[in-house]
Amino acid sequence: MKKILLLFMACATVLSVHAQVNTPQPSPAAKLEQKVGLTDITLEYSRPGVKGRSIFGDLVPYDKLWRTGANKNTTVTFSTDAVIDGYKLKAGSYAIFAKPGESLWKVYFYSDTENWGTPKKWDDSKVVAVTSVKAHEVPFNVETFTLDINSITNGGAQIELIWEKTYIAIPFTVPTDNAVLASINDVLGGSPKASDYYASASYYLQEGKNPKQAMEWIDKAVEMTKEKPLFYYIRKQSLIHAKAGDSKGAIAAARKSLELAKIAGNDDYVKMNQDSLNEWLGE
Repeated sequence: MKKILLLFMACATVLSVHAQVNTPQPSPAAKLEQKVGLTDITLEYSRPGVKGRSIFGDLVPYDKLWRTGANKNTTVTFSTDAVIDGYKLKAGSYAIFAKPGESLWKVYFYSDTENWGTPKKWDDSKVVAVTSVKAHEVPFNVETFTLDINSITNGGAQIELIWEKTYIAIPFTVPTDNAVLASINDVLGGSPKASDYYASASYYLQEGKNPKQAMEWIDKAVEMTKEKPLFYYIRKQSLIHAKAGDSKGAIAAARKSLELAKIAGNDDYVKMNQDSLNEWLGE
């Protein structure tokens, strides 16, 4: 019994030695994942608060290198190549540093991502991109440092920074178009399904590409599903025919889609088709 008691006391002592007080971090870590086109993008950073302090030009001096956040350097990861202000970044991870200015910021993308704060010794050879962006004043106070990805299109977006009363946006592009066109050529050159024709036509409509080609593909998709017609396929057909200048075909398709949407009980498509018919018929 004495041996068991001594063993229990020894275990308790070990546990107490390794125990730690668990408290919230003053600049909590954040991770944002966003798909832009066909590219997966991840932002990882820490989020300091204003906490009654004066930030830019004071806590964060102007024209001095800043980690763009807190703690370990902020990083962005691209699953494909990307382009920032003419600089081509290969797929991978990069640290984001900045030199804030009163009206203009310089933002650096750096290949070494393992720095706590800024690098002890800056290496220009590790700068893979540098861009200058305008700083905008916002009419309200943003307490917590925030990075986001907005203004998303198929081919690009903006990394946005907002803190205190300052906002900046860093545009970038990704090679979506080349990848999509290669996929279209590959799939449609084989044994495509109706959904492949529909996706190809939809992409051409979105990107303002050859409307006649888009019309050929959407017509094939609708023909392949005529036994079980889909109101959203036919809705897309109406829009593509309108874009191609075939107003008669667009009106006929919109009427058909409207009828099917009513049967399906989809009020959104009922309204969209009715709005298009009112426009095209001048009602």
